[in-house]
Amino acid sequence: MKIDEIGEFGLIGRIAAAFRPLIPTGWEGIGDDCAVIPWSDDRSVVVTTDLLIENVHFLRDRISAYDLGYKVLAVNLSDIAAMGATPAATFLSLGLPADGVGVEWCDRFFEGYRSFGVPLLGGDTTASPQGIVVNVTVLGIAENDRIKRRNGAEAGDLIVVTGPLGDSAAGLQALLADLPTTPEIAALIEAHHRPRPHLAEGEWLGREADVHALMDVSDGVASDLGHILRASGVGAEIDTASLPVSDRLRKTATEQGWKPLKLALTGGEDYVLLGTVAPARFEELQARFTARFGRPLAVIGRCVAGPAEIRYDGKPLDFSGFKHF
Repeated sequence: MKIDEIGEFGLIGRIAAAFRPLIPTGWEGIGDDCAVIPWSDDRSVVVTTDLLIENVHFLRDRISAYDLGYKVLAVNLSDIAAMGATPAATFLSLGLPADGVGVEWCDRFFEGYRSFGVPLLGGDTTASPQGIVVNVTVLGIAENDRIKRRNGAEAGDLIVVTGPLGDSAAGLQALLADLPTTPEIAALIEAHHRPRPHLAEGEWLGREADVHALMDVSDGVASDLGHILRASGVGAEIDTASLPVSDRLRKTATEQGWKPLKLALTGGEDYVLLGTVAPARFEELQARFTARFGRPLAVIGRCVAGPAEIRYDGKPLDFSGFKHF
């Protein structure tokens, strides 16, 4: 059997099943944005790791060394945010080819990596026979009663996101099409190269008991919401008219003939947070979130009782996010 026959999550499921008996009691392994390791009576360490490979996750000739250093850490910090945790330390392993990567490139890469102010405690460096390979591990700290997971969604919960969707995917399309750099396209490309992990929003939402489930949007809402639904045993109804799409994306999509709805649902790499919230006190929570962050949570749908399926405007549509295999 080939890996592409079972897909990324089929492979992960096989690995998780093999190692589940070895996980100590009270520890949480594969299945959420981070692993959870008990540290004290009231706190835990959360751990995430991510691998980025040249020509799969980034194009070296289209991204600066600074932006790559920024992005490889940003995508991991987003996982920490999704658990309601605070980043504490990082580890970095870097495989570098001999061609075209010099000391100056490395200096700029680490300037970008350093921009978040999170310590780098160690890692590894090696030669790569072809292309740049980066692996980042981040440790975070969270109070146990504030850790958010994917399995807490309940029927009736409102489904929310903390920012616009589709900008990063549109930025990638602009890069691949080598479009002229208008102000809108420059902003979309920046959204792709320098995504902002919603750390402050994650910590804030982690303190809220009415926030039941949380994760980040890395592979697209159409895929990532499915993880919450399967973990929680509920379905979802999405109102596509409520998806938060930026004016710059709408303008560029109109000019280029793109479908903003598809970019918003399937593009991925927005690294906003996706969560479910109890409806009873949502207005009060929304008011406080808006006062703190200067914008509201975007309500894009509702969880419903039933199988872990997504309906869009009342219809089952064939949307799926990024697939690694």
